Amino acid sequence: MKPRITPLRRTCREAAALLIAREDRALSLPDHVALKLHLMACDACPKFENQVLTMRAAMKRWRDYSGDA
Repeated sequence: MKPRITPLRRTCREAAALLIAREDRALSLPDHVALKLHLMACDACPKFENQVLTMRAAMKRWRDYSGDA
């Protein structure tokens, strides 16, 4: 494993893992800051974040669906 240049720098793979982990638990402050910094600098990861948020909203609507229309 190669050493990190800075403690707050994350790869896209690490950022994606943090986005998924954020669905289950609160991120630590360093992870939260690193993720925000990565999302500001990356073109692809904010799109993935939007996909995760869309899936979360869809699952919430599915769980709350009563079928009485």
